[in-house]
Amino acid sequence: MAEVRPFRAVHYDERKSGPASDLVAPPYDVISPQEREQYLARSPYNVVRLILPDTPDAAARLWHEWRSDGVLAAEPEPALWWLREDYEGPDGNRHRREGFFGLVGVEPYERGIVRPHERTHAEARRSQLELVRAVRANLSPILLLYDDAAQRPRNALAPLAAGDPFFEAADGSSTARIWRVTNPEAIAEAQSALADSTLVIADGHHRYETAVAFAAEDRSPEAQVMMAVFANTDGEGLVIFPTHRVVRELPDLNGNLRVTPVGGSPQEALARLGDIDQGHAAFVVYRRDGAALVESPGDDRLDTVVLEQLGVQQPVYTPRAEEAVALVDNGEAEAAFLLRPPTIEQVRAVADAGGTMPQKSTYFYPKLFSGLLFHEL
Repeated sequence: MAEVRPFRAVHYDERKSGPASDLVAPPYDVISPQEREQYLARSPYNVVRLILPDTPDAAARLWHEWRSDGVLAAEPEPALWWLREDYEGPDGNRHRREGFFGLVGVEPYERGIVRPHERTHAEARRSQLELVRAVRANLSPILLLYDDAAQRPRNALAPLAAGDPFFEAADGSSTARIWRVTNPEAIAEAQSALADSTLVIADGHHRYETAVAFAAEDRSPEAQVMMAVFANTDGEGLVIFPTHRVVRELPDLNGNLRVTPVGGSPQEALARLGDIDQGHAAFVVYRRDGAALVESPGDDRLDTVVLEQLGVQQPVYTPRAEEAVALVDNGEAEAAFLLRPPTIEQVRAVADAGGTMPQKSTYFYPKLFSGLLFHEL
């Protein structure tokens, strides 16, 4: 059974920390060195000082200072937290994604309750484990998916998210708002709805695997759960965007691949790509001399799996096709692989089969803000 719990969240006290929009940041693994400096400059209390610290011990010192000074305050009672995110996607369209904050029981993948869909790297797990050991807190939520066509958690929690939000923060084109829900009946309904669910990690694989490792070594009750946002695959606004690859050297496209030059702009090539059935692998290769449609007929593997087997070396990743094209046009790269997003059904199928996709196969957008809530271990 999936274990979902309310929790006594720790959060910023804006009377001491300043406005929420100066405090939040995306997850650690999508922040460049330049962006880190920008977040550091926003506020002496910006969450990037915790999630991307100079050292784990430095993060721990700040955590304890901020808790002692009241910059970070703990809630008096357990709650679930309704989350509403309004954002503009890389496609230029406005979307709204909803879900709720809670705790999830930390379970090894073999138990089949929480399932991954992407591979992880040992070095990232090691660094995250050092940070959790030092700070003893979940500093960022992971994103978990569940299936519920009846919308039971939303029907129970969303009506209680009325009036002004408890916390509101904006970063770029995304705005997140959260409301505290303490009603026992509403919490019980959300827990009951997810009790028999299989949860799929949409974002936060390294942090989840870190939590599993920490739970095994720490064994405290607090370490057996971690903070997550739960989102319904049947809800509106849950959007996957592709992560395009930009490379300095184009690998060989021989073998069983069918390469068809495409006239016109990269955008026209992407439009043609979108018309191809997801039942077989396909993507666009763009070079300064034009674009080509690359297909693997009869191959039902994911596009990123076929691409990975080409031996692409040290790609630069971006969810924005125009950025990938510009890097090629500016001479900073030889080629760009422009991809289709996988569907929610493909992600679920891979997870249910016990498989994993290559890294950066999915881009669930937007990334959840770090700094809205924390869970102290």
